[in-house]
Amino acid sequence: MPYIKTRDGVDLYVKDWGSGRPVVLIHGWPLNSDSWDDHALALAEAGHRVIAYDRRGFGRSSQPWTGYDYDTLADDLAQVLAATGAQDATLVGFSMGGGEIARYMSRHDGKGVNGAALIASVVPYLLKDDSNPDGVDGSVFDEQMKAPIRKDRAAFFAAFAKMFYGVGYITSPVSDQILHHFELMASQAGLKGVLDCIDAFGKTDFRPDLAAFTVPTLIIHGTSDQTVPIDPSARAAARGISNAELIEYDGEPHGLTVTAKDRLTRDLLAFIGGGSRTATWQP
Repeated sequence: MPYIKTRDGVDLYVKDWGSGRPVVLIHGWPLNSDSWDDHALALAEAGHRVIAYDRRGFGRSSQPWTGYDYDTLADDLAQVLAATGAQDATLVGFSMGGGEIARYMSRHDGKGVNGAALIASVVPYLLKDDSNPDGVDGSVFDEQMKAPIRKDRAAFFAAFAKMFYGVGYITSPVSDQILHHFELMASQAGLKGVLDCIDAFGKTDFRPDLAAFTVPTLIIHGTSDQTVPIDPSARAAARGISNAELIEYDGEPHGLTVTAKDRLTRDLLAFIGGGSRTATWQP
């Protein structure tokens, strides 16, 4: 490695750290696998093989014109698993990355997977419609995200990073350097992929995929998430996945991988290792 080539000729950048039972980390939008580094290091040091990759169009992976739908992205995940030989793996998806897991479980029958974790995930369905009244209005994706990105994406990502990590007017749970790092990762993403993936994570209905989760599934979400509201996502997923356990992080924003880094690491290690976890919410 560090690259594997997909069936349609896209080069995916892959990190492969440590040894032991594999854990595959799937990053959120508009980031890349570096956003998982702190957790990847902790998991590898705890005796796991940790595989993380940059989604097509993001980070150091190729930036093709097409393929930003979840069927294709799930096929990319399948090829990462095949190329690395990962078996009995735990899949961990943050935000948009939860969608890859859901579609992989249904499209590829969960091959090689023995556990799944959805972290601040978009699953099962974000878009507000008659069947999903608690969802997010489509204008948020089209007018408040795609339009300003086309106009000035650097300015958009600077503002978006603050909402992502719950930065307020007076206090901030993260440093200015964390915000800058977010902007750097976002700047590595190709514009076409950035825009197309908004439609993918914002408008894909994963409710039909939930029945394919036949493995133990951990769901973690912040109650103050302004990017992916908890009601149409984590709470709905916990009701729809038979083997799911939901842990709500009170007061945490979307970027809890940073703001609740140590707690998340402990919960992931406990889930993968079968130990005890923090307080749960039952649907």
